[in-house]
Amino acid sequence: QVQLVESGGGLVQAGGSLRLSCAASGRIFNINVMGWYRQAPGKQRELVATLTTSGGSINYSDSVKGRFTISSDNAKNMVYLQMNSLKPEDTAVYYCNVQTWRWYWGQGTQVTVSS
Repeated sequence: QVQLVESGGGLVQAGGSLRLSCAASGRIFNINVMGWYRQAPGKQRELVATLTTSGGSINYSDSVKGRFTISSDNAKNMVYLQMNSLKPEDTAVYYCNVQTWRWYWGQGTQVTVSS
């Protein structure tokens, strides 16, 4: 059974920073992509950032470029999201995502940015 556990969410003022972590455990092999998505109330889930485990190709949504940084520790099956200069519009539930031959999702962690 594969489990993704996120941590690091919370409440922060605009301009502040948070760091999200995600640990993948269980029978998970050949991870191709690790990343983060988010879903704000009343909106669809959207990509925040992804990276490929081979080659380290990174993709960011335009809304977070220059403010967020994704990184990973492949040996530990961990993925991180450093979020700086947070804005109220970054408020959402953030989901960890891992892709092998199928997609896996974490349970989500709430990030709330107050103005």
